Amino acid sequence: MIAIVDYDAGNLHSVAKAAERAGLPAVVTDRPGDIDAAEGVILPGVGAFADCMDRLRRRALVEPLQAYLAADRPFLGICLGLQVLFEWGEEGPGAAGLGFFPGRVRRIRAPGRKIPHMGWNSLRLRRSDPLFAGIPEGDYFYFVHSFHVIPSLTDDLVADVEYGETVTAAVGRGRVHAVQFHPEKSSASGLRLLGNFGRLVREGTC
Repeated sequence: MIAIVDYDAGNLHSVAKAAERAGLPAVVTDRPGDIDAAEGVILPGVGAFADCMDRLRRRALVEPLQAYLAADRPFLGICLGLQVLFEWGEEGPGAAGLGFFPGRVRRIRAPGRKIPHMGWNSLRLRRSDPLFAGIPEGDYFYFVHSFHVIPSLTDDLVADVEYGETVTAAVGRGRVHAVQFHPEKSSASGLRLLGNFGRLVREGTC
């Protein structure tokens, strides 16, 4: 079973529908016990960093998520679900994240470009990753965000895109994966990525 974490994220149900289309045995839940029992976890998200962390705290999900991540269990963060894996988000007054990856989240600096970064962008893979199996270099994915992560460790970077500056598009370490774009809105390539995550959970190789 794959747990899709429910903390009132705006894209929750579209992620659940895409997971269903990709053949993932997923359930939407806000129960801490379901996180521990899951074979895989997906953390979706849109909105503000601090609000996300506040909602996770109010549902007693911060500690279960941190324990799950620390155990190197299969995990996929999406958009804001990627950003909160880092130590600190600079949006508004700033807020601490889950702290799995070292690094910060800051506003995109793209003079002359519209913010948020919204629309399709071509992915540049920085290293091989099983999450992107069968997805060719330069494939397009759908983005909607104003902030992006600056990883402290280059080894954590999996993919990036260009949007006025180099923007982190995917990170990964061990069995923990996360993407800035929305696979649930990225047509066939997004479904392939979700299918890859499901396969890696089943095989225990992610």
